[in-house]
Amino acid sequence: MGKIIVVGSGFSGSVIAREIATKLNKRVVVVEKRKHIGGNMYDKVEEHGIRIHMYGPHVIVTDRWNILKYLMQFSEFYKYVVKELSFIDGRYVRLPFNFESAQELIGEEKSEILINKLRKKFRGEERVPVLRLANDEDQDISNFGNLLFEKAYRTYCAKQWDVPVDKLDKTIMDRVPMAMSYDERYMRRDFQFLPKNGYNELFKNMLTHPNIELRLNEDANEHIKLDNKNKIITYDREVVEALIYTGPIDELFNMKYGELPYRSLNITYEWHDEERILPECIISYPQAKGYTRKTEYKYMMENSNQCIGSIIATEYPIAYEKGGKNAPFYPVITKENKKRHELYCNEAASYGNIFLSGRLADFRYYNMDDCIIHAFEIFEKIKEFLTKK
Repeated sequence: MGKIIVVGSGFSGSVIAREIATKLNKRVVVVEKRKHIGGNMYDKVEEHGIRIHMYGPHVIVTDRWNILKYLMQFSEFYKYVVKELSFIDGRYVRLPFNFESAQELIGEEKSEILINKLRKKFRGEERVPVLRLANDEDQDISNFGNLLFEKAYRTYCAKQWDVPVDKLDKTIMDRVPMAMSYDERYMRRDFQFLPKNGYNELFKNMLTHPNIELRLNEDANEHIKLDNKNKIITYDREVVEALIYTGPIDELFNMKYGELPYRSLNITYEWHDEERILPECIISYPQAKGYTRKTEYKYMMENSNQCIGSIIATEYPIAYEKGGKNAPFYPVITKENKKRHELYCNEAASYGNIFLSGRLADFRYYNMDDCIIHAFEIFEKIKEFLTKK
């Protein structure tokens, strides 16, 4: 019996490790490259009492109550409905774009015809991707869709992904569709919550178990050896029974089929001796130079009145550098990159005991609830594998 190794302590790795430890009663080693648990969900309270999400704002948004029910084993939660604005042409516009946005961008008089057409054309649909609007046969709908695309989507994506928008996978372009109403929720999900005492406590409780050994500041790829001929995996020369990998998959195989590009963020923090700075907690800036988003974390907290001043976090998209100090955030999904990723998946599958999970390994832009659901699905495959042995 070899070791069970889980690489990464974000939601994918932590959920799978917890399930193995509790439901299979097997020992598992969780290896984390960074100094902290929780992956990109890591947060901390800074000196003024403000809880900062160190890798950008993360809120549990889902239509599946069982996801919240599972997480509530490890933390209390409070309701927080995500609302955002976008700064376009010198004014704040509601995001996701909705009927209010139409009035703000083209004026009340012109928007009357457009809104009536949208209601009729997309009756029964709560949200419609902007590309569908831009390609609609109706000139008014098409013109408005193209206005949104040019003023917001094209400019934002150019900074976020550093790839021409026509090469990006459709799943990325469709992530924030327009609301066919005055709905102000950023995402159309029934349940929207934040952990009461932060993500760090949630992950700490999830990974606290007699069967879980946690190793921080350890780069798993420096300890893993893959014997491709005999399909044997070792970790520090000890045979691995199962390897659950949640990091960039190309790094596991030493870029054998070429590099998969991921994007990262440089986030700056500025404290202000003021009660409030922004009109909404999260604001996107598609037309700004260099940065894409600002977050005023104070007003994502339950007890914001206990904080001193306010902090603005500003996000600057940058390339992820292999072996560098910055962390990978998002896979750059194009047709070419998906083909390269498939080669790595086939290589992993040939071992029989490598299980991939999460945004980086699966090369997919998961929301957090989708990531957790996928982790449960991967656990079932691991369970079947381990119990058959």
